Parts: sequence; structure tokens; C-alpha cells
Amino acid sequence: MSAAITNIARHLPLIAAQQPDRAAVKIPRGTTRAGDIDYLTLSFAELAAEAAAWQTRLAAAGIARGDRTLVMVRPGLPLIASVFALFALGAVPVVIDPGMGLKSFLGCVARSRPRALVGIPLAQLVSRIARRSFRGVAVRVTARRALDARLTRRNAESDKLKLTIAPTAADDLAAILFTSGSTGAPKGVCYEHGMFEAQVRLIRATYGIALGEIDLPMLPVFALFNPALGMTTVVPEIDPSRPAQANPERLVRAIRQEQVTNSFGSPTLWRNIADYCQAHALTLPSLRRVLCAGAPVPVSLWRDAAKILPHGRLHSPYGATEALPVSSISADDVDPRAVRGACVGRPVGEIAVKIIALADQPLPTLAATRELPSGEIGEIIVSGPVVTKAYDALPEATAAAKIEELPPAKSPGVWHRMGDCGWRDETGRLWFCGRKAERVETVHGPLFTEPCEQVFRQHPRVGRCALIGIGARGEQTPALVVEAELHDSAAGRTFARELRVLAQENAHTMRIEIFYFRPDFPVDVRHNAKIHRLALAQWAATATGYRSEPKR
Repeated sequence: MSAAITNIARHLPLIAAQQPDRAAVKIPRGTTRAGDIDYLTLSFAELAAEAAAWQTRLAAAGIARGDRTLVMVRPGLPLIASVFALFALGAVPVVIDPGMGLKSFLGCVARSRPRALVGIPLAQLVSRIARRSFRGVAVRVTARRALDARLTRRNAESDKLKLTIAPTAADDLAAILFTSGSTGAPKGVCYEHGMFEAQVRLIRATYGIALGEIDLPMLPVFALFNPALGMTTVVPEIDPSRPAQANPERLVRAIRQEQVTNSFGSPTLWRNIADYCQAHALTLPSLRRVLCAGAPVPVSLWRDAAKILPHGRLHSPYGATEALPVSSISADDVDPRAVRGACVGRPVGEIAVKIIALADQPLPTLAATRELPSGEIGEIIVSGPVVTKAYDALPEATAAAKIEELPPAKSPGVWHRMGDCGWRDETGRLWFCGRKAERVETVHGPLFTEPCEQVFRQHPRVGRCALIGIGARGEQTPALVVEAELHDSAAGRTFARELRVLAQENAHTMRIEIFYFRPDFPVDVRHNAKIHRLALAQWAATATGYRSEPKR
């Protein structure tokens, strides 16, 4: 194999050669009589053979290098094996969140223009019904359990089936992964093979991940890193379209039974797991690290994670579909008293971060930006080998999100506008202050969601809350929505007065006088953690709020 080949699939046969008999994937299939989770297990040698079998099957169906292939299969073995087979072919898997809603999903399919579809029978049916969105699909491969599980052939076939790695280059298109669409329509992000290689390198270095570790990835797409990292994937019992409804008892049982050392999940999922462990006096001694992302980690979760991880540590990586990882923070570095944003740590190796003056218009080059000094809140932009260069078929979105770094710079490249506001402290740590689109523009200047919401989360009855703006941008009235169930209006007035007292104690919240209460918040599907504040602002326009006047 040529050293010039850059293809993430090359890692699977290499890892299989290093640890052929170690478990690569464990798929839950029920419960034993003893009450344990019953797993179907494939070794790395068997997983490599399974991916090779998929490659043979996909190639025979007519899928070739460069073909965009929509992947609609179950998490776990079908996802890992089919995607690695596509990478090996040099085809381009297109992965879209299953729970974003049918209208958004079909829009993503139409825009990504797949030539092939690898999917379960239901996906094939949808493709026939919604023909307009799937009109470019010429090849269909059905993923059925009976057809895909070649497990009866096991070791006898493992030596015969080998992945053949296409001679792709670092800048060849590798995959299209879609954003969650938390502040707008989901967008397809163009990943190159070199970007995946860099992600594997930085994740391994940042967190000290070693061969032979065991992972419970509670976001299916993150399982795709495990074969390259040499980690066993324990498939969690989670419906990817409704992750927050996962049973924490089953997740805890999987961690303890399989001696899981690593796990990725949203703050919402890990809040549920921590609550379950504390309610049942359980700890998770095998875990070395928990990576918690998708939204800022609440102070209470940082605190409670330490109680259930006697030999491990909670980390929160910061990044986005377009650039991951950017920075990382661990429990040891968190300041629970912070009220000017959430610290997301220092940039990881090979990543550069700048804070520039807020701007809503495209910024074609760095010359069009103004870098801000330490301590000043602005827009976060990042550059490095994991930073993607473009959105698929969305030139205007690409122009709005990317900044060219032109010669005479040492390394011409692309800076990505994270769409987030933040600041750098004098030690170089990065602080997150909220989504740029969700800032509230008042006549007195901008207010940022995270610093304001931190103030109100100090109230013992406030779990989740959201800063919103009412009125025209530049003249918005700030207000706060609190996730709470109220019995009557008197309770609402009392609660609002208590929140107003907190507001007056901080300069950046002292003008917040209007409070709304509702029993639940609209959140993203992927993490069930990102609050849709713009949707809450639309709701508040016709809802009844409680105004608490300032003290005289």
C-alpha cells in the first residue's frame, strides 16, 4: 500500500492485525437468565472481514469511488461495517440524523444528491415514496439482519476476506455529515480523508486513548472513530431519534458489566445516568473518561460526576460538526462560581483560535476581521487540520462561515466561524458565551446567553433557562424563559420576584425584568441538550410573562 494513500478505512486492517482476537463490536440482543445484557460479539478480525464482505457486496451492486451513498442503517455493526466499506471503496457516505423530522431529512437528501442508498427496508420504502428527494438514486442495497450478519462463517472466512483500500488522497472528499440544525436548517459538511485522519490523531493525543479500551458511544456517529482508535464498541441501547428517553439503568448496566473505560454523551444523558447512580448508590469504577458535549455542562453535573467516577474524569470537548475537537476542559479546571461564560478549556494541539469583533456579514479574508484582546467578548473562529472547508451545495452558507487566510501567511488555509461568541482569558483559556444568532441586541448593547443564564441557574428551582429577545434587533427587550411547572399565577409572580433579585446582583443581567415559565423546552434531536432559544422567542411573543419591576 502506498504511503501517499490517506484513507480512514486503512486503520481497520491495521488494528485487526495488532489485536485480531480482541472484541471490536458488541451488539445487545436481549437479556440473559442471570439478568445481564446478552451481546453478540465480533473480534477485530471478524469486523475487518465483515467490512470486506460489505465492500464486495457494495461494489457488486455498482457503487464505485466517488459515489455519494446515503447510509440509513441501524447503529452498531451495520453502520460501522458499511461505512468503513464505503471509505475503502473511495465512495462518499452521506450520514443524516434520523430524528430531525421528515421535511428536513428529505431536504438534506435532495441537496446531497446521493447516487446510491444503503438502507433498511423502511428506508428503501421511503425512497420510493419520496421520489423527488431520491431522484438521483440509481443503486439500492438493502440492509437486512439476515443478509448482513455473516457471523456463522466466523474465523474460517476471516482470512479470506480482505479490505481493499482505494488510493484516496488527503484532500479527497470522504463523507458528508449533517449538522443538527439547532439555529437554522441542517447543512451538509464536506469531510476530506485527511480531516478524519487528523481527528483520530488529535482525539487519541488529547485524551490519552490506548489500544484495547472499551467505549460506549451514545451518539452513533462517534462509534466510527473506534476501529481507528483500537477501542471496543459496546453498542448502547438507545433510540438515536429519541436519545434522552434512553433507560439509564440499561446504560449503567452496560458500563459496569462490560467494564467500559470511555463514553461520549450529551449533558442530558449524563445527568440522567448520574441521577440513577446516586439514587441507587452506584459508582462506575471502570470509566477512565467521560466526554460530555453538545451543550455547556451544568455545574451540578461537574460536581456529581466526580461522585460516580472514582477512577475517571469528566471532560467536555468543544467543537462542532464543522470543526472537532477545538478545545477541551476537564473537571479539575472548572470554576463553579463563573458567571461570564462557560470555560471550554485550552485549544487542543494543532488548533488555532482567535476572537474577532462581532459581524453578521461574510468576512472573505482575515484582513476583513479585527482581532479582539483578551477579556473582550467577540466571535470565535478556528483553524487547523480538522477544520472543514465547505458546506455541500451551499455556496452562500460557505461564504458566510469560512474566512480565507491568504499568503504571506505561513500556512494558507481556512478559518471557520463557529457561530459562537466567547472570549480568551490571559492564560489562553477559551470561554463560551452562547450562539451568535441567539445574542440579544438591546439599545444598551448585546447580551449573551450563557453568562446571563449562569446567573439564574444559581436559583435552586432553575434547571434549564433561556435568555431571549423581544422586539426588533438593536432595540430588543431581554427576557428569561424558565423550564418550570407552575400551579397558578401567584406562584409565577413570586418566582419572578426571586429571579429579579438575582438579576440585580450582576451588571449584565440587571435589565432583565420579564420572566416566562413553561413546563418543557424545545431542544435538538442529536444531543437533547441545545435549547432552541429562537423558537422560545417566537412562543413568548404571544405568551404571558411576569414583569418584576426593579427595586426603588
